[in-house]
Amino acid sequence: MPQAVKQNAEDRMDKAIGSLKRDLTSLRAGRATPSLLDRIQVEYYGAMTPVNQLANLTTPDSRTLLIQPWDKSSMSSIEKAIMKSDIGLTPSNDGTIIRIVIPALTEERRADLVKMTKKFGEEAKIAIRNIRRDANDEIKKLEKAGISEDESRKHQEDIQKFTDKFVAEVEKVLAAKEKEIMEV
Repeated sequence: MPQAVKQNAEDRMDKAIGSLKRDLTSLRAGRATPSLLDRIQVEYYGAMTPVNQLANLTTPDSRTLLIQPWDKSSMSSIEKAIMKSDIGLTPSNDGTIIRIVIPALTEERRADLVKMTKKFGEEAKIAIRNIRRDANDEIKKLEKAGISEDESRKHQEDIQKFTDKFVAEVEKVLAAKEKEIMEV
């Protein structure tokens, strides 16, 4: 039973790392990529819908992102959603496609992106610590149900080792993204 608790905690921590990596792909580092628009939700017939479900997203070159809506009536909604988002890009509409030109990053924008990166990293660390707390609580419940105090302590130490390993992984992912952002 304690093994299942530890395995569940490790799996959830691994998913927290995956979520962090997914969030970091939506931060631009000077190149056009469709993942920049992953967090953008467009109001479409009363429902919030991801932009990639309303249009074809392409990158003809490293600085341009093209959005070709399948329904032409959704163009203005997509454009408004991009303008309201925190990605700091301005779309231009030519009637059939929406074009987003990715400007070179300024030093100030790079610093802002590094701050956002750190915010995402801190959220991932908090998630990992919450998972640790939940797993330790489950181990303590098992201690009351019959496992020894020494065994409980050993399992909690194992959970702490997982936590340390995943927090170090968060730091490694953040360092790589910061390096990518600060690259000129």
